[in-house]
Amino acid sequence: HEKFVYSKEDFSLIPYNGEISISKLIEYFVEDGWEPSFEGDNIIAAIKDNASITLEPGGQFELSGAPLKTVHETCSEITNHLKFTKSLEEKMNIGFLGLGFLPIESLLSVPEVPKKRYSQIMRPYMKSLGGLGLDMMHRSCTVQANFDFTSEKDMQRKVQVSSALQPLITGLFANSPFSDGRLNHYQSYRSFVWSKTDDDRTGIPEKMLNESFSIEEYVDYVLDVPVYALIRDGYYKNCLEYTFRDLMNNKSEEINSENLTVKDWADHVSTIFTEVRLKTYIEMRGADAGGNKSLCALPAFWAGLIYCNECLDESIETIKKWSFEDIVNFRTDIPKLGLDASIQNRSGWDLAKEFLEISKRGLANRANLNSSGQDESIHLDYLFNMVNRKESSASRLINLYNNEWKQDLTRIYESESF
Repeated sequence: HEKFVYSKEDFSLIPYNGEISISKLIEYFVEDGWEPSFEGDNIIAAIKDNASITLEPGGQFELSGAPLKTVHETCSEITNHLKFTKSLEEKMNIGFLGLGFLPIESLLSVPEVPKKRYSQIMRPYMKSLGGLGLDMMHRSCTVQANFDFTSEKDMQRKVQVSSALQPLITGLFANSPFSDGRLNHYQSYRSFVWSKTDDDRTGIPEKMLNESFSIEEYVDYVLDVPVYALIRDGYYKNCLEYTFRDLMNNKSEEINSENLTVKDWADHVSTIFTEVRLKTYIEMRGADAGGNKSLCALPAFWAGLIYCNECLDESIETIKKWSFEDIVNFRTDIPKLGLDASIQNRSGWDLAKEFLEISKRGLANRANLNSSGQDESIHLDYLFNMVNRKESSASRLINLYNNEWKQDLTRIYESESF
């Protein structure tokens, strides 16, 4: 999960370098036993106990958690991480903000992380596309949940359901109604920005919704996506003129196909940004960043739904009634309308309640209890309360902005910080 790191003095994002900076922040993690990772002289990441701290292009601070068995363990990991970041707030006079999109600062004012992948390849490429890719890189934050699979068939069922339901997740976790210091008239502006980023590698590929979807089909899809770059001797070699298939077929005069490596392929797969991404695990990418309870709710929702065969069967019965066009239209409407959007005359609120009930049963069946004897479904309470009120986090923030905050958007930093 990603979060913005800002100065409490003026709410501006802290820079990469300096006494109060992102690099200093990582150094405090290193003092706590994390192993630093450098690119040249720049500290860009840290690793501890199979978890990692990494940086997004605008300095968004990301925890990639360790593989864990229960949602309780994942939630505990999140809580411990946030306790540590909380301890750094007073030392550095900073705050950590959980929102899907930077609410006030403009793109030009966002500090840049000096990673070669960003500076040499992604920033020039996103600028050349003419969409909102630079905003995605520097001003958005997300929370993702990753899940394993036991066979190709198991993968297929999980990908089919999760691809169809990512728009619903976007609505449930919508949390970015502000940008450039004002209302942007979206529930999830982050999701809208992603839809205007890079058509070659984003969205919901139709093949991922098919019952016959295979790993080979996914590989074929990824082979035909333009390659950002190959890393050679620490430098990024621009390859955007070529797909990976082109490179394998020696279409480039500068790249010999015999010199391509599995790491080149893995690096390329990491540049695919579909709503569901397939690696050696399945990555759910549809949610805005949010507060503590939302960070625990996302893995809980998916674990209940896809780690239960009966729950998967029930979910497939619902989603197989939807056409690809239905899902794409739902995906288009959700960023602006949230769960007021509908698919086949069923509102997002109605569907959210249905799938939350399925997930709750799945989590109860897993019977993973915490020290108080509660199963993992307690982490869904946040979402059930939201659906019962029919008020998303974005709607709540809009109401606060127009009423209690008297349109003073700086109030959001105190309200939504961890």
